[in-house]
Amino acid sequence: MTEELQLPEPPVFSDEQIRRCRESGSFMPVMYEWYKYVCRLCILFASISRESPAVRDLPAIQYSVITGLLNRCSRLMLANLALARNGRFGETTALLDRCIFETCVKAMWLCHKGTEDAFSRYLADGLRTEIELSAEIQENISKREGNPVLAIEDRMLKSIKRHIALAGLTEEEVIATKRFPNMAVMMHDLGIERLWYVVGQRIGSHHIHGTWPSLLTHYLEEEDGSLLLRDNDCSTHPNQFVAIALLVLSAIAASIRFTFSSKEDISPLKDFLESIEVEILKVAHVMAKGDFDAVS
Repeated sequence: MTEELQLPEPPVFSDEQIRRCRESGSFMPVMYEWYKYVCRLCILFASISRESPAVRDLPAIQYSVITGLLNRCSRLMLANLALARNGRFGETTALLDRCIFETCVKAMWLCHKGTEDAFSRYLADGLRTEIELSAEIQENISKREGNPVLAIEDRMLKSIKRHIALAGLTEEEVIATKRFPNMAVMMHDLGIERLWYVVGQRIGSHHIHGTWPSLLTHYLEEEDGSLLLRDNDCSTHPNQFVAIALLVLSAIAASIRFTFSSKEDISPLKDFLESIEVEILKVAHVMAKGDFDAVS
């Protein structure tokens, strides 16, 4: 399967490249390439046809959800690569990291559960807001007492109906479906330690919601005892690339275990993904030199 899949070759770094990174103290050039490589793997596995002999017989909607989530991860990773390239827009890559984090956890949880109920809960979670919007539009139409439906209202109502129909649900089923679990519950189900939830979800939410820590990190800077507006000079930290690359590898691995039918296909791909994880962790360990030394 791995030969047929034509997995791309991992990046290779010369001794000179590694020497320059060590001298500068920045391994961002190396992590940039590993992050880009994981991005390529993500879209590759998302693109495998449901008709592939390696893919087991799954409901079409379930396969669409998992591959769609992987596609979302790869697209957001690609955006991060473009933003981080020139050492700017760190405030935006942090925001996108939070989005990738949540997408990976959802994909892993759905693959872990693998039930029709779990996927229905995911689908209904997004459609409840659509139904609420539909009700608001319908109410506004009723208030006009017979005046023609506006073109924009017609487009929106048709779009909402399409979203519900493609999910294979009715409005009544959406409303009756059990709520989708929050991130803490999903990560607990997956056996992910609480620290990942605090850092990835709670701390990551600072960048989504614009909290005080977010302002101090990216939008304000201290100078002579005063807080001034910070210029657009925030770089992406290499640890962001490490964490997201490892998480996306875990999501890819979960999707393979869920969608592939044969252990003969799953086992070598699992080993391959683990080998990539090892290489990324090697870089991470060098980057973290001194971080775990005792402070006197």
